[in-house]
Amino acid sequence: MRQSPLQTAGSEEIAARLKGRDFIGLVDYKPEEIRYLIDLAVELKRRHQAGEVYQPLKGKTLGMIFEKSSTRTRVSFEVGMYQLGGHALFLSRDDIQLGRGETIRDTAQTLSRFLDGIMIRTYGHRNVVELARAATVPVINGLSDLSHPCQALADYQTVLEKKGRLEGLKIAFVGDGNNVCHSLMMGAAKLGLHFVAAVPEGYDPDKEVVQLSREAAEQTGGSVTVVRDPVEAVTDADVVYTDVWASMGFEHEQKERERVFRKYQVNEKLVAHAKPDYLFMHCLPAHRGEEVTDEVIDGPNSVVFDEAENRLHAQKAILVAIMG
Repeated sequence: MRQSPLQTAGSEEIAARLKGRDFIGLVDYKPEEIRYLIDLAVELKRRHQAGEVYQPLKGKTLGMIFEKSSTRTRVSFEVGMYQLGGHALFLSRDDIQLGRGETIRDTAQTLSRFLDGIMIRTYGHRNVVELARAATVPVINGLSDLSHPCQALADYQTVLEKKGRLEGLKIAFVGDGNNVCHSLMMGAAKLGLHFVAAVPEGYDPDKEVVQLSREAAEQTGGSVTVVRDPVEAVTDADVVYTDVWASMGFEHEQKERERVFRKYQVNEKLVAHAKPDYLFMHCLPAHRGEEVTDEVIDGPNSVVFDEAENRLHAQKAILVAIMG
């Protein structure tokens, strides 16, 4: 049985490195740091389920900037801060208008005088980077158009819990080469998994993200492949993952994307090519009947709600590590 990550040899040194860091993308974190956060998330989940009170963030406040709304991100961060003894302050796009009127730099410096950490969920990744550069408190990327690192951390926590390991597993992503795909890809590369994305032409993941992920995979024994054929991607997969075809901000492309992605639906016929004990994953919310059928998302291999719950525990691990 694994020791608590709070007790293992070397964990104190990793913990010291993480304090005060930003959490913008998994690309910025070493494999052992990502694994430390996952193990910490598992430990915090155990403590919570055992009814243990653990409040290392007592008296601390997290500011949450939502230019892009989200039920799961808001609830999980608010509940997480409450459970850790701190407070979360919700700032909607009506409360704060990044870069409109006041520069992002000035906003970052001002908020840093009030807050102990900032989480931002926004459209442009450059907003996250600019905010982090100017802020003097840790900044967490709650989602941008380029990446969704909190989701990926929760995803790999879920895989570890269900499979007992991460290294060597095959994860197939079917659909749009979007921000979720990017973070899953980088996470797989850093953690030694074999990642295969099946995407239609014109919807490929970002070339730089693919290249950086492949470079990371060379160091861990993992691999990163992008293909057109969903069957090729899913064959013998341990994990099958999909996301909505038209992410927020691309609703105007919905009809066109439905036509292009029709062959990329995750249904019973497609998952029959995966391993019998495969996990089905989706970051939610799901558009049932589009990217996934009811039979798959409600089937025995689906872990989507365990995955959703782990957003809470994974984000608590990030909060404790960088704000504690």
